[in-house]
Amino acid sequence: MRRFALSTAFMVATLLLAPSGAQAFDQSLYPDWKGQWNRVGSPRWIPPGEKAPLTPEYQALMEWNLKDVAEGGHGTEPAWTCLSPGMPRIMNVYEPMEIVITPATTYILISHIHDNRRIYTDGRAWPGEIEPAFKGYSIGQWLDTDGDGRFDTLEVETRGMKGPRSYDTTGLPLHSDGKTIVKERIALDKSDRMVLWNEITTIDSGLTRPWTVRKKVSRDPDPQPPWIEQVCAENNPHVKIGNEGYMLSADGLLMPARKDQPPPDLRYFKTSK
Repeated sequence: MRRFALSTAFMVATLLLAPSGAQAFDQSLYPDWKGQWNRVGSPRWIPPGEKAPLTPEYQALMEWNLKDVAEGGHGTEPAWTCLSPGMPRIMNVYEPMEIVITPATTYILISHIHDNRRIYTDGRAWPGEIEPAFKGYSIGQWLDTDGDGRFDTLEVETRGMKGPRSYDTTGLPLHSDGKTIVKERIALDKSDRMVLWNEITTIDSGLTRPWTVRKKVSRDPDPQPPWIEQVCAENNPHVKIGNEGYMLSADGLLMPARKDQPPPDLRYFKTSK
């Protein structure tokens, strides 16, 4: 009887606590960003014809990248080896994106190359030391910009990014000093709840000024959209040996990626005459 009484008391206490715990996070105070979001347009950081505000040094590096890509190389673009694209390039949204909002953290989930992000919204201060990561360390703040008592905008700052990183596959370069700061303002389109905008400002030593671009994603109207697994290393024919990038042929043999490319150093292999 005593065990039964204790068990009953525990169950009652749990039931009494459950509503209080559920009320701790009022979903109605936050915007409806549920569903699957897909990139609108090509995954380029800037539209064709526009020019990035690069310093002379990094403009020269960009021109070298373009030349190298035209000749079959990859320039300083790192993601072809399945390295994470890093911030801010993650927000090109290469694969469908899902946003999960909780009281302390907003999660951005993208099945690409380690593109998932944690944005801390618990009011924490910047840590004294940040362990560098491709995606960096992000702290956000919810804003009620129209005064209706509900949050509508997520303001984010990201620091602590490591390289190598670029803005997109053209090799548009970020500085190698690791001092990049990325600021974002994420909000639904005021006239279309199926469109989400991300205003991204990059502060980087390779730029002559802070650089702001707007990225657009659209919500899939299907309430149960398919989520496809994407594994970068699967069927990736690119091979990096030393500082050179090679290709695997259809029959699995190493082949050059550019004209007159030298073979890799084979000193540790026995070769026939």
